[in-house]
Amino acid sequence: MIPLQKDNQEEGVCPICQESLKEAVSTNCGHLFCRVCLTQHVEKASASGVFCCPLCRKPCSEEVLGTGYICPNHQKRVCRFCEESRLLLCVECLVSPEHMSHHELTIENALSHCKERLNRRSRKLRKDIAELQRLKAQQEKKLQALQQWLGQLEHMPAEAARILDISRAVTQLRSLVIDLERTAKELDTNTLKNAGDLLNRSAPQKLEVIYPQLEKGVSELLLQPPQKL
Repeated sequence: MIPLQKDNQEEGVCPICQESLKEAVSTNCGHLFCRVCLTQHVEKASASGVFCCPLCRKPCSEEVLGTGYICPNHQKRVCRFCEESRLLLCVECLVSPEHMSHHELTIENALSHCKERLNRRSRKLRKDIAELQRLKAQQEKKLQALQQWLGQLEHMPAEAARILDISRAVTQLRSLVIDLERTAKELDTNTLKNAGDLLNRSAPQKLEVIYPQLEKGVSELLLQPPQKL
């Protein structure tokens, strides 16, 4: 049997079959193998009840990392995150013409930066919700006052509609806050792109469609972006 090679990982070679990685997967210790090769190894090891990395022999979980950690184009470990394309890149991607002019972050920095933005956006929306609830309480008091004045009943439908608009806006903003906070908590390399999509969807300029019927002054206040997002 050909001995496993420890120096071929960066070249994209599977230590088991000694060929280019196909559908590369990683063990808990970070070594890469062809999916088929590692699956066969796991099946053989399952008889003894102990699964160890074929290369370093460290105990591993049978739940190998998903393909999100491996570049689908070059079958190598991803090491950077491109902010423009919102894609995970390997060393070969970094030198390709497509990405040479882009700004890339290490995966660790990308995760930290994205989590910070998600949490900051969540805090901003929570403040918006509080402002809307304050406005709703004012409108409800106004509606109650109108109900006592028979001569102003014609204004009541407009006031009730305004309260309904505010309630709908609060519901939609709360849903966004839940998504933002859950994404920040569960953020990893597999969800970086989705996190970027969520940040775009919750950007101040995108929220205008949530409460288009609110009074102009209130809409302008809520849609005003924070100093840094």
